Amino acid sequence: MSRLAKNPIAIPDGVTVEVNGQDVKVKGPKGELGLRVHDEIAVRLEDGEKGKQVKVDPKSKSREARALWGTMWALLRNKVVGVNEGYTKNLEIQGVGYRANMQGKTLVLQLGFSHDVQYPVPEGVEVVVDKKQTKIAVTGIDKELVGSVAAKIKSYRPPEPYKGKGIRYEGQFVLRKEGKKK
Repeated sequence: MSRLAKNPIAIPDGVTVEVNGQDVKVKGPKGELGLRVHDEIAVRLEDGEKGKQVKVDPKSKSREARALWGTMWALLRNKVVGVNEGYTKNLEIQGVGYRANMQGKTLVLQLGFSHDVQYPVPEGVEVVVDKKQTKIAVTGIDKELVGSVAAKIKSYRPPEPYKGKGIRYEGQFVLRKEGKKK
């Protein structure tokens, strides 16, 4: 049973939520997102102490409904936060000669391969590379899309344990191994 989902989701100023059966639309200053809620979960708008709120409840006491309760609450909360504030994932590139740059809507990565890796940035996500070409910021309103784009970029050259070269999340710790001994 979810403890977090018992709490309602507060709707901040400037954000509107429309509930139409199992379809929920969230509009805010940064954009608009939609979510199809599972049939086992009920969603409703309420007037709370601090303004409008979204309440998520299971329709039955089945195991599946209780399992999906917290998931649907978290997905809905991510949509509300996304259209209001947005999400950002920061990546670092470490390694001699490793760098990135943007060419139009394509991210071009030089990662020690015989060729450049070209990644077309999907709609709804913005990728920014700093002037040193070693830091990448992935921003957008959809948390799932931002995370998957950052993970895909990281997967081209994950950090290796001997020298630590590769692409990593900002602040990620890479366990280093000792090399061969003579």
